[in-house]
Amino acid sequence: MTLKALAFNATLKRSENKEPSSTGRMLDLIAAEMAKSGVETETIRLADYDILPGVTSDEGTGDAWPALRKKVLAADIVIFGTPIWMGQPDSISKRVLERMDAFLEETDDEGRMVSYGKVAAVAVVGNEDGAHHVSAEMYQALNDVGFTIPANAVAYWVGEAMGSTNFVDLKKVPEEVTTMVEMLARNTIHLAKLLKSSQYPGEK
Repeated sequence: MTLKALAFNATLKRSENKEPSSTGRMLDLIAAEMAKSGVETETIRLADYDILPGVTSDEGTGDAWPALRKKVLAADIVIFGTPIWMGQPDSISKRVLERMDAFLEETDDEGRMVSYGKVAAVAVVGNEDGAHHVSAEMYQALNDVGFTIPANAVAYWVGEAMGSTNFVDLKKVPEEVTTMVEMLARNTIHLAKLLKSSQYPGEK
């Protein structure tokens, strides 16, 4: 069974600035681990796209979300990578989750949200505490809009509060992070296969 994963890198850094992304490094680790099971991952740096504010699937001229939405619906797995800002998921993550609010009213012929059967996982990086709070916010929002969350579906790293070392600066990935990445990939792929072979029941 072939699975496709879509990774959203919600770093605030645009690609044109050519700054290394700690969120990107974490997502790369997850993608590499999933590749061992034959899962192909496409990573998108959201800051490069003009995702307009709103709660519909198309907010009009210049809105980049409709094309990204198609990628979400074509994927079996969606991985959200977010830095910690002020102890919360960053603004770009929240913008995308708000746009996914439209899924609540977009259903298939059996009354299921278009996101049903898709599995979501979370990656968090930052230089302060807050990884559990951030993943909790992301979990609830993703579940609200129809995604399924596997066991241990988060990989995170937090550095010293007020520190200057970022995850991307580490010469070696800590063993604890590697263990989390392996569990995330293993459990996410397992659940995605189950849901792909047996979708949730519909209303009809």
